[in-house]
Amino acid sequence: MSDTSPSEPLVLDVWCELQCPDCRSALTDLRALRERYGDRLELRLRHFPLEKHKHSFAASQAAEEAMVQGRGWPYVEAVLARVEELDREGEPFLVQAARELGLDAEEFDTALVDGRHILIVDADQAEGKAIGVTGTPTYVIGGERLDGGKSQEGLRGRVEEIADRLLATGSPDA
Repeated sequence: MSDTSPSEPLVLDVWCELQCPDCRSALTDLRALRERYGDRLELRLRHFPLEKHKHSFAASQAAEEAMVQGRGWPYVEAVLARVEELDREGEPFLVQAARELGLDAEEFDTALVDGRHILIVDADQAEGKAIGVTGTPTYVIGGERLDGGKSQEGLRGRVEEIADRLLATGSPDA
């Protein structure tokens, strides 16, 4: 008996930063991948806040709170769609975006103050640095790192090639 069941989804780690225009551009590809693979591909948000964006660390924490509240990806998409507002307004915008999605905005505010998600964000960033992530978005699938921060061109096709190969062999790590 193997450790991985055939129904276990293939994981695509998406190293993202919610104040990053390139990550916003990548949403089209992520939606297309979700549509093509459905439950066979798990998109896993990984945080890589960049120092040049002063609200990105708080945005990563807010995204984790959205995950806890069961609306992680809708929140990520909502914030990325309005990067300019995040640039201008910072943390109040993060709470407002949560409220607009029907999430518990007060809990978001509290989470940003008490820092309950800082360790997750720090751990993601440390792991990203350890595997060579330097910008966002960066994807890791089947042990292969694909840098979307330099160019989105052809990236979805490359992810699909790897995903198709791994799903055909039935091994998420092949």
